[in-house]
Amino acid sequence: MPQRLNVSMSQCLNASAHNVSIICHKLIDIPLLVLPTTIFLFAGRVIDYSYGLNLALAGKGVIVKDQAFLNLNSSQLQHKGATIAESLSGLPLLVRGHVPGGGPSEISKPHFTKLLKQVTNHISSISNIFVHDGAIGSSPKCDAKVRLISDSPSAMLSLSRMLWETPTRAVSHDSCPLTVYVATSISPGIGESIGLGSKENDGFIAADIERSSLILCGKAFSDSNATKEALAALSGPVIFARGGLPLSARLLVSGDSVVLLFAPKRTFKSCRDLLVPSDAGVILSSKGLAFLFQTGGSNLFTLPASVFLASSDSSGVIPSVSKLSPGQAAYHFLAGYQNGKFIPAYNKGTWSIDPLELAKAFLSKLKDDQISSYLFNVDGGENNVNGSDFVKVVQSTLSENIPPFRAKSGGDLEEKYKSFLLSKFPDLPEEFSF
Repeated sequence: MPQRLNVSMSQCLNASAHNVSIICHKLIDIPLLVLPTTIFLFAGRVIDYSYGLNLALAGKGVIVKDQAFLNLNSSQLQHKGATIAESLSGLPLLVRGHVPGGGPSEISKPHFTKLLKQVTNHISSISNIFVHDGAIGSSPKCDAKVRLISDSPSAMLSLSRMLWETPTRAVSHDSCPLTVYVATSISPGIGESIGLGSKENDGFIAADIERSSLILCGKAFSDSNATKEALAALSGPVIFARGGLPLSARLLVSGDSVVLLFAPKRTFKSCRDLLVPSDAGVILSSKGLAFLFQTGGSNLFTLPASVFLASSDSSGVIPSVSKLSPGQAAYHFLAGYQNGKFIPAYNKGTWSIDPLELAKAFLSKLKDDQISSYLFNVDGGENNVNGSDFVKVVQSTLSENIPPFRAKSGGDLEEKYKSFLLSKFPDLPEEFSF
């Protein structure tokens, strides 16, 4: 049975933030483990205080001033004042902890540390805060647990819809959970005050991959694309370590067959209604295919029957469609060639996993599960393919005898591939080939 104690609010806060187990023992002489919740009576009203949650939040730098609401559903958040925020796009995203070859960090460690301190102090000053536990990745075998901590029910309403549900206490028992701090009401000048320069009044996003922490300031939670990009970067190393391959890809589901597609964004946009998910984020593992973020539909699929890598080559050196060996598929996956530009692993976002290591794991998956691979040229000069035509070609290819890949004569495309990849990834495995 919970205990009812008449204590001051400062005692409540001190108990939660500093030395709960000793205080509880002195007050009621009962071990903490058999007293998970104590009801405090303060100023004539009852406060239900969760020691475990408040201690966990204190460990993340957030001291609960009054109440912390955990895992409220949509209707409960709306009852607390949550509203649907207007969607935004293009807000600044600053990331530190890039892998080699991914460019320098966009925010320094001291700047991030200072920002985190100011954000946690701000959230600690808010009477009521909102906490939500979820997961990135719909497969519990290789997901990344996430704890959202927000000063706003509206932000929580928006962000919680991105995450998959996870069992109670899963976050607190996870070996490497991610933490997202949301400070919607913090001063708009917070970025400039820590040396980030003048930022938009709508807010900004800062992520530290090494720290597994994400900060959303102002209205940044309304920029779902940038938020998902940051979350994908943070969760990538965790998912990869647990045997999953986080890929910038989509799925084409046809009957019982599933096809894994890699293509330029413009190709996906032109046929988005025919593919899942609507935004990038697929995890390939030994258990099959899963999604990074909530899709509103099915969350798990079997292993793909085949893989399609779409390149854009207006020179015509790459044939319209051809079959690849696993080594060739890994090579073209790593290159991600799009008309003179290379997008390693087809990922235009933030790199948090070395693309070469991802390509090696991709190669192993294709070989181990005997998954067929094809290369498709969506920009073959006069024969451009977009939208539903792309989907039709993919479907028809599966029922045809497609010849092996052989580059057409003319041009130096193979040398361009080789020059780029060796400059970025000098230790290419011998099995990788054009």
